[in-house]
Amino acid sequence: MSGDEFHIHGAHDHALEHQAQSGDKLAGQIAIFTAILASIGAIVSYQGGATQNEAMLFKNEAVLKKAQASDQWSFYQSKSSKGHLMELAADLAPADKREHYNTLIQKYDVEKKQIMLKAEALEAESEKANEQSELMLHPHHKLAQAMTLVQIAISLASITVLTRKKWLFAIAAVSAGAGVILWLSAIVG
Repeated sequence: MSGDEFHIHGAHDHALEHQAQSGDKLAGQIAIFTAILASIGAIVSYQGGATQNEAMLFKNEAVLKKAQASDQWSFYQSKSSKGHLMELAADLAPADKREHYNTLIQKYDVEKKQIMLKAEALEAESEKANEQSELMLHPHHKLAQAMTLVQIAISLASITVLTRKKWLFAIAAVSAGAGVILWLSAIVG
């Protein structure tokens, strides 16, 4: 290390480095094990973040479509109110003006049907986006659990180097295996 660089080792890093340089076979195996797990953890973490982002995008789309549907239903209500006013006007108007109001009533009825179809289509799009969001969250939960197990395995492996308790390494391997199985089930499932 040159004199211009500044590097700080934590106690854990120092112990791992010391054990790895001492020719200790266990320390070398654990160093490789933890490096592999760290790489797997990085991939799992990336995939978990990606699925969460996609789920949020679908949820945002659902909210947008629901708001647009709500706007259409308000527009529908407006046309309905206008139609009712035209019905009242037709009842109160002289006979020669009733045809005009009846034409407007029919116009509003046609417009209401078109608006209703658009509002229902937007609600269906909102529901579909909600379903897609939920589907994206299922693998996210498995990925988060897998990442937790991988982190536990790394911690236990590190403690193994410090304590020299090989049974901890066995538990770390089981935790890592469970994490990898969860990860694969999230990818496949």
